[in-house]
Amino acid sequence: MNSDKEPPESGATNQSTDNIGRGMMYIAWGIGIALATWYFSSLEEKQYNPNQSPASMRSSGFTEVTLQQNRYGHYVTSGIVNDKEVVFLLDTGATDVAIPATLERYLNLERGYPIQVQTANGTATAYRTKIDYLKIGDIVLNNVSASITPTMQGEDILLGMAALKQLEFRQKGKYLTLIQH
Repeated sequence: MNSDKEPPESGATNQSTDNIGRGMMYIAWGIGIALATWYFSSLEEKQYNPNQSPASMRSSGFTEVTLQQNRYGHYVTSGIVNDKEVVFLLDTGATDVAIPATLERYLNLERGYPIQVQTANGTATAYRTKIDYLKIGDIVLNNVSASITPTMQGEDILLGMAALKQLEFRQKGKYLTLIQH
């Protein structure tokens, strides 16, 4: 008898074990890549919106929310419109609150009469609407005039002076403080 040879079952067992080990390695790599993707996408989101949970300070007669600039120099913050979570891009150069049409149904908004608006890409048609409830931190605004803008890309709401004129605001360095009296 030749003792150098392995029994035939042993080779099949080693190959099966190798396949399981290789499969587990692929699964581990897949999980590692998924975790790295999640980590870096959340890091990128935080760089775009550093104000995902804006802190508020209340004092006698006023409420204050301080926002930090994002890495592009914009003020972006999470907030609420009609009890739904949204992201605002604050723009003191914009007259209106502009809402992408993709959010119209989500925010339960009704299109009003059409209006012509000036955008970075020229003149466009938008539709008047009213935001019942808008919230940033503890600052709450009611019955805010806005427009639904079908040509607007993305899902950020452009928060212009129709809302911001109801607040006092101060900018110092990379921070913008919103004050509601």
